[in-house]
Amino acid sequence: MRRECLRTGLKMTRPRRLAAVTLILLVTGTAQVVAAESTISPKGIKFFESKIRPVLVEHCYKCHSLESGKAKGGLVLDTRDGLTAGGERGPAIVPGKPGTSLLLAAISHSDPDREMPPKKARLSDTIISNFKNWIAMGAPDPRIGPAPIALKPSNDADARNFWAFKKPTPPSLPETSNPAWARRELDRFILAKLDDKGISPSPDADPATLLRRLHFDLVGLPPAPTDQRRFDKRIAAAGFERALAAEVDALLASERFGERWGRHWLDVARYAESSGKDTNVTFPHAWRYRDYVIDAFNSDKPFDRFITEQIAGDLLPFANNQERERLLIATGFLAIGPKGLNEMNPLQFRADLIDEQIDSVTRAVTATTVACARCHDHKYDPFSMEDYYGLAGIFRSTKTFYGTRVAPGNQRGGDFVELPRLKEQHIPNKSVSKKRVAKLKADLAAVNKEEKDSKAAAMKAALEGRDPEKFFNIATALRIIWKRGGLEGQLKTVDDDGRALPLAMGVLDRKQIADAPLLERGEIKRPGAKIPRGFPWVIPIETLSTISNKQSGRLELAAWLTHPDQPLTSRVMANRVWRHLFGAGIVPTMDNFGVNGARPSHPEALDHLALRFVDNGWSVKSLVREIVLSRSYRQSSAWREDAFKQDPDNRLLWRASKRRLDAEAIRDAMLAVSGNLDLNRPEGSLIANLGPRPVSLIAFAKNVPLDLDGSSHRSVYLPVVRDRLPDALDLFDFAEPSLVTGDRETTNVPVQALYLMNSPFIREQAQGFARRIASEAKTPAEQTRLAFALCFNRVPDSRETELGKKFFQQASKGNDSQLALTTYCQALLATAEFRNLD
Repeated sequence: MRRECLRTGLKMTRPRRLAAVTLILLVTGTAQVVAAESTISPKGIKFFESKIRPVLVEHCYKCHSLESGKAKGGLVLDTRDGLTAGGERGPAIVPGKPGTSLLLAAISHSDPDREMPPKKARLSDTIISNFKNWIAMGAPDPRIGPAPIALKPSNDADARNFWAFKKPTPPSLPETSNPAWARRELDRFILAKLDDKGISPSPDADPATLLRRLHFDLVGLPPAPTDQRRFDKRIAAAGFERALAAEVDALLASERFGERWGRHWLDVARYAESSGKDTNVTFPHAWRYRDYVIDAFNSDKPFDRFITEQIAGDLLPFANNQERERLLIATGFLAIGPKGLNEMNPLQFRADLIDEQIDSVTRAVTATTVACARCHDHKYDPFSMEDYYGLAGIFRSTKTFYGTRVAPGNQRGGDFVELPRLKEQHIPNKSVSKKRVAKLKADLAAVNKEEKDSKAAAMKAALEGRDPEKFFNIATALRIIWKRGGLEGQLKTVDDDGRALPLAMGVLDRKQIADAPLLERGEIKRPGAKIPRGFPWVIPIETLSTISNKQSGRLELAAWLTHPDQPLTSRVMANRVWRHLFGAGIVPTMDNFGVNGARPSHPEALDHLALRFVDNGWSVKSLVREIVLSRSYRQSSAWREDAFKQDPDNRLLWRASKRRLDAEAIRDAMLAVSGNLDLNRPEGSLIANLGPRPVSLIAFAKNVPLDLDGSSHRSVYLPVVRDRLPDALDLFDFAEPSLVTGDRETTNVPVQALYLMNSPFIREQAQGFARRIASEAKTPAEQTRLAFALCFNRVPDSRETELGKKFFQQASKGNDSQLALTTYCQALLATAEFRNLD
């Protein structure tokens, strides 16, 4: 039933869900809400910035913008309101309705009376298709306000005085109405804001609720009944504060911590095991970066070192081969992003690759959008095209190793980074015989000879006045390229003796180090003067050394990002940690600290945490510990009408916000309560075992589950394939793996309920849960209590106990009591209480 429902269209991706919401809102006449909804979609904003805004700037702003001072036909196109309000003929666009959008009709030249741009050739089909898709998705447009140009700082001093670009300074601890309430200094900042509004904080959550919150937040798994009993004993013996600290320290020391918090960073790092885009090809060696991230969080690697290794690990000194391997794998951060492998122009592919790396580094580490300055100076933030191309030179001097073979539909093959050989090392690619290596080399030589001979024959024919294409044409060239790509791809995975090589995705410096030219309008055919490699001027750090002319500059970039005077990096990471513990960041726009982002609700608390973070050696575990031991974190989530009226969004933190568990925690919790969870780390990944292939062919591989699950390991080890995620992740709002994602969406849609009712995975966990209940408890009352303890970490109330008793009594009259128990267990797994955190 579930699969049939999914086939008939009930499985909606996040963009489709947004489109559906857009359509409903438009029908009801609330178009403004649609625009607001669209602005919060990172994917929509990225599409606008990369596909729509550059076209508007190049072709439309000259006659229709506040900046130019012209509004022909009353139409202004450099603001969102201008687009939707339109000019003399009406709205330029109708979000969600390309067919009735005048702008699309104008650029399509479908009406001879209003062809745009005037006196120019029609824009390309690709551009028109992009505008059609953009309007269909609800026309997401981040240009908030009637005149966003005025938001940009008017001079250098104003730009550097913007809160995010100023170095944090130690804030004074505020006076509060109840100093005894605070357990940590950060509590005083929270309480001071509540005092200003006349709101009191909520009472502490009860120990069982707090324990469940801690376990899910720190390790992503529910506490077992034994954990609850141990916690209660510690409270009785040592008091609540010591018991809480001991529990937190134990969770931080657990290997499960790295699996939980490493996954948070993988969201930010846009981790995936395929290239995505139009040619979606697997990345069989991406899993090494995943394991590196998990190990880094478990070892509490200082965050500044963590960032440095991912950007410039290949340039760092190393003591042994094990360390060299780890440092090379760390640079996979720069290699795992989405890639348009079908791009025919190598210069365009390289420019797009560099752009993706700039965007990912700046968003992930500093929550800024420097990549928006590729085609024009940033419209909001103080980032110029010179800033962008100063960074572009750094990545232009870097070679990216992503390891795909040239094949039909894949024009851009890539190499692997070869790792040092170690005694204990998992190598998923297979060894072959020496005879096989010799055959591959011979076949490659034959292909190269065929190309050489064909070109020579074509040249001779041309000189003799005959048709050269009979000897060498496009079809011949493509056949040779694809054949050579397959042979070279196989040879790159083994040495001369046929032994499988240890390989990884990553980067190395190019042999030729060079600055990048500034591309007018971002077009590769319009290069200008070369821009010296460097960093955005708005954050000057005088003590840094200049970029060496012998290296790319990635080492200096890492030093700039992690310098104690850098105002963004520590703030951004402190905000990311806060979001995962409270449900929303102090700065709600997790990946945008710029002018167009939200302002911090508690700026002094954020600076306090950022400074403590650096002073404590950039320790993520210390930062987490500081927050979860605060009084603010342990508040009850109980609703209070008086506080709600003052602060309905709970921005001031007068209570703990109720949160839906993320996809991984829901799935892992089901495996845990069923007794099926395998806590061992798997070697490699499903994708590594399949090897390089188009994602469209995965379904035809042997022993591959339909939903790409079929595993009892933790969800962090499930395959993350762009546009082909496992159902358990995709249906519950997994991060879009092509984007830097600091804040996932949370939706509640019918297909989730269908999955919980009909999924074979859910049924399997319910069966395991039932077997566990039956083996550990005998009477209906005991089984009900155990089921509630495992699922909800609480005792059932009298009504729940009575309902459970009646259910089992009625079920026992049938022929299959185990089926009845399984049904009961599945009902518990499908409850809102199971997948929500109080």
